[in-house]
Order: sequence, then structure tokens, then C-alpha cells
Amino acid sequence: MSVVIYEVKEKICTVTMDRPDALNAFNPQMMHELCKAFLKAAEDEKVKVIILTGSGRAFTAGADLKSMSSGRPEPGQHDFADMLNAIIDCPKPFIIAANGLGVGVGMTILGLADIAILAESAKFRTPFSTLGLTAEAGSTYTFSRLLGPQQAAWVLMSAEWFSATDCVNMGLAKQVVPDADLSKAVYQQAEVLASLPIASLIKTKELLMAPHKDALKAAFERENRGLAELLGGPANKEAIAAFMEKRDADFDDF
Repeated sequence: MSVVIYEVKEKICTVTMDRPDALNAFNPQMMHELCKAFLKAAEDEKVKVIILTGSGRAFTAGADLKSMSSGRPEPGQHDFADMLNAIIDCPKPFIIAANGLGVGVGMTILGLADIAILAESAKFRTPFSTLGLTAEAGSTYTFSRLLGPQQAAWVLMSAEWFSATDCVNMGLAKQVVPDADLSKAVYQQAEVLASLPIASLIKTKELLMAPHKDALKAAFERENRGLAELLGGPANKEAIAAFMEKRDADFDDF
């Protein structure tokens, strides 16, 4: 069963993460299908604008912790790195409609969007430190650039919760709207872009990305190496065990 819905209407492609019972958490299948969706939208002549959103009450709860220890991409299946490269390389305007909870990549992916519009009730967190891990999705570059180095350090290290309004005030999103108005607000802005010539949209995005693309990819590769170093380490094992046992992690010895 597919966990990503791909719909095109009037030059607007809506990509919906569809694991509502798991709060749209990322497992290998989700990463594979999201990668395919962005690659398809990039080449689809019927698409001018891409919207990413979630089904149910969450945008995405980030990594599925159960799959971190057991799920692995199947042969030929796109992985997290492939998915991020597909998003970074996508030449068309990319809008996030964050309809609810955004954890881990559910927050860091805001830094990869051209425009992010957030539901008023949405809240965000990067819990990497509490998992014995480090940042991902190029956020060590995008957050520092968008938020400033000190605010980025606090967001990525502290694992605190941030409101939708906090995200806009920090420069991580364009706008907060009432929950009931999110879809309407996002599609109104997508329709403005979709009414414009695709060559112009693509060239402007290319120029906006030009000073940052190589640095972003380099940051993302460094992060992946850092994650590989820490994944399965003592602190990460304790965090996963605590999650499975529904208790607080004990990091006193780490």
C-alpha cells in the first residue's frame, strides 16, 4: 500500500504523506515514495508548483524509531539521501503546508522549502540530542543561514518545542494561518505561481539557489557522516531502548 499520495490539478502537484496512524513518520517506504514523487513532479510537464503536506493531525513526526533499528531500504529503493537530493535538485517552486506536528525532519525540511505556510496549531521540534544523534536535511546550513548561528544552535541542540509563530518569527516560515484556512491559503499562493511562466519560475529559483546549493549539499553529506558515526552508539541505543520501554532516557553516563 502506498504511503504517499500524488495529485495534480491545474498545474499544482500536491504530495501528501499518508501514514496518519503513525503521524506520517518516515520509514524506508516513505523516503522511497517521496523521492519518486519529487523526481516525477520535476519532470511532469503538467506541474508548475509542488505542495508537500501530511494527512491526519500531523505534518510528520520525523523518523520512525522502530524502522531505525529494523527497517532498511530494499535493493533499488531510494533512501534518505536520495530523497533529500531530489528535493534540493527540484527546479520548481516547492511549498510546504505544515498541517500539524513537525518533528525532526518535519522541522528541518522547512529549511528546504521555497515557501512554508504553517497551521496555527502546528508545533515543531528537532529532538536529535535526545536521540543521541545529530542534525540532518542540511539544517546545519539552512538554519544557520535563515535563523542566525545562535538561534540555529539552540533549535538544533536544545530539543525544545517551537510554535508556528516562533518559526515565522525566526525566519523559518512565511506565514501562519488558522488551521481551517491552511489549504485555502496554500492553494491561493500556489495558484499565483502556477499562473506564471514556468521558465521564469525555474530560472528565478535557480538563481536563488545558486549561492547555496553546493554548500547545502556539502552540509547534508557531513551530517550524514555524523549520523552514521552516532547511529547505534551508546547514547542512541539508550534513547531507542527508552522509547521502546516508554521511559525517560538516562544520559548521565554519556
